[in-house]
Amino acid sequence: VKDPHTLLAMVGLEKDGHKRVGDFSKGMKMRLNFLRAIMHDPELLFLDEPTAGLDPVNARIMKDIILSLQSAGTTIFITTHNMQDADELCDRIALIMDGNIELIDSPKALKLRYGQRKVKVEYGKQILKEQEFALDGLGQNQDFLKLLQSEQIHTIHTEEATLDDIFIQVTGKNLIASS
Repeated sequence: VKDPHTLLAMVGLEKDGHKRVGDFSKGMKMRLNFLRAIMHDPELLFLDEPTAGLDPVNARIMKDIILSLQSAGTTIFITTHNMQDADELCDRIALIMDGNIELIDSPKALKLRYGQRKVKVEYGKQILKEQEFALDGLGQNQDFLKLLQSEQIHTIHTEEATLDDIFIQVTGKNLIASS
């Protein structure tokens, strides 16, 4: 069992240890419940929407703790509608619809499988323009190379799919509608 004061400090609640839980905000309660789940060093941990209701700073703290637990060997199952969290925290994800696993793989493999093999370049001095190029053979694409040499480049992005895009494509449902 981990020291309760150390755990409270991990999530920024060290000054609130004397308060009644009924006086805690939703985010404080989320962090406290998380600590209750990890205080006994479980080998297997189930988390439901672990960053829901948290501001970006506290969500980052929680994600870092989850990643640390994962690195230490804890097996963690996360249920979430937040595909950004799933992408960041999970080695493998399963998209479940109506109780059936529709798809299971690593986030990277899914994004590569469902993404478009092209890059989008934003360029220009006063007016931003954009142009797309096929990713295959990009290093030999004369139009792409000329653009890089002659224009002020602002961004270059691959057109990889997001897990949100994949969820909608595979299940045919919007994330908001399914929550």
